[in-house]
Amino acid sequence: MGLFTLTTGIYSFCITLATSGINLAVVRRVSSVLPYDERITKLDKARYNAVSKIMKNSLFYCLIFSVISTVFLFFCATPIGRYALGDSRTIPSLKIMALSLVPISISSAINGYFFAVRRVYKNVVSKFLEQGVKIGITTMLVVMFSPNGLEYSCASLAIGLTISEIFSLVFNVIIYLVDRKMHRSGEKCNTEEYSNKNLGVFSIAFPVAISAYARSGLGTLEHLLIPWGLKKSGSSSVVALASYGILHGMVFPLLFFPSAVLGSFSSLLIPELSASFEKKDTKRISYITTMVMYLTLIFALGIAGVLICFSRKIGVLFYNSEEAGTFIGLLAPLVPIMYLDGVVDSMLKGLGEQLYSMRVNIVDSLISVFLIIFLLPNMGIKGYITVIFITELFNTSLSISKLLSITGVKPSFIKWLVKPLIAISVSTLVTKWIFDSGFYGSLFSRGFFVFELAFTIIMYILISLIIGAITNKELHLFKRLTKIN
Repeated sequence: MGLFTLTTGIYSFCITLATSGINLAVVRRVSSVLPYDERITKLDKARYNAVSKIMKNSLFYCLIFSVISTVFLFFCATPIGRYALGDSRTIPSLKIMALSLVPISISSAINGYFFAVRRVYKNVVSKFLEQGVKIGITTMLVVMFSPNGLEYSCASLAIGLTISEIFSLVFNVIIYLVDRKMHRSGEKCNTEEYSNKNLGVFSIAFPVAISAYARSGLGTLEHLLIPWGLKKSGSSSVVALASYGILHGMVFPLLFFPSAVLGSFSSLLIPELSASFEKKDTKRISYITTMVMYLTLIFALGIAGVLICFSRKIGVLFYNSEEAGTFIGLLAPLVPIMYLDGVVDSMLKGLGEQLYSMRVNIVDSLISVFLIIFLLPNMGIKGYITVIFITELFNTSLSISKLLSITGVKPSFIKWLVKPLIAISVSTLVTKWIFDSGFYGSLFSRGFFVFELAFTIIMYILISLIIGAITNKELHLFKRLTKIN
């Protein structure tokens, strides 16, 4: 796991180069030609042609940057693996993953289209199938080739990833073409409205891309420095890679897994807020911001409570690792901050503040790099956890301050924090009292633990409804944003 994790920093940078801000550009451009404050069903001829032009421009943009990224990673894999990563066993994996960059870039543009037209469920289906293909192929290949050593296991993971991305591209292209055909009305309207309209993506995507390159480059440097810092603290190369692998290969994926729901939800906010921003509808912007931030906190505080309460069981049952459980418990309090940061960034992008968000992220990465250099050699893995807390708090506080100043939203401390904390505290305490005592305490299995989690979540929802932490307003907004067209 640690060996493959080494490649993720370089690979993430290449993905940033391949996509170069195209997703946001497509969302903003397509949203600008759609009807305001209406559910998108059929497009008249002028709007249909405008969207077609945007997507053609996007495809051209994607091909340019993704091909550059592919060539760079494939032909530079040897020096990167040998000198930058310090392990030549990563070279085959880097070359294999280079082949996934063009599919990822084009899929990103198509996903942007579905977010813009509020048919995000198609992206969800695509991701679900992609993950299924990845898990199936990776499992089969690892079983077949893992006896040959870590290099082959790492390459198996890379092959599974690449094949799943190619599958995802094919599926995305098919559902995109079907969607376009289904939602064309053929009605004529005023074509002059769009004939002079800027339908290019470069002016939006490239400024975002420049900032993303800087942040991704710093992120890659950060990933390279972490094993170095852990070794400097006295850990052996094997132990350093193992700790790094546990954090980035086990703990972070689990912490962020529930945020997949928020990822799709927050992406819907970009076209929603973009349309309101274009029309200068400040009242609607304020309403959406208030409700979304509150819904995010309700969700994130519940997840954090569950992770804190059951961290040891989660580590043992999912990874058979008490160390992973310890890290989960330590980092779980950051979950509300990390989830809120992602949603706030999406809202800032919808309000045209993507460059501010990128600047904050770049400063965040710079601070992270400097802290890693100074703290990890002295504190080891504890130093890295300290770095995560400092940078997350810094980034989120600046982003939230900016959003609140733009929208004029005033958070309610009692409703936003106290009520959800009461609900999750009571839920977890009652669950622990019931299931960790007497007869139930001796039953420790995956199936029983899933039942225990479900009981906690149901308790949390019921208590939240009873004490007024969740009301009809929040439920109405969630249903409206996630309604299937």
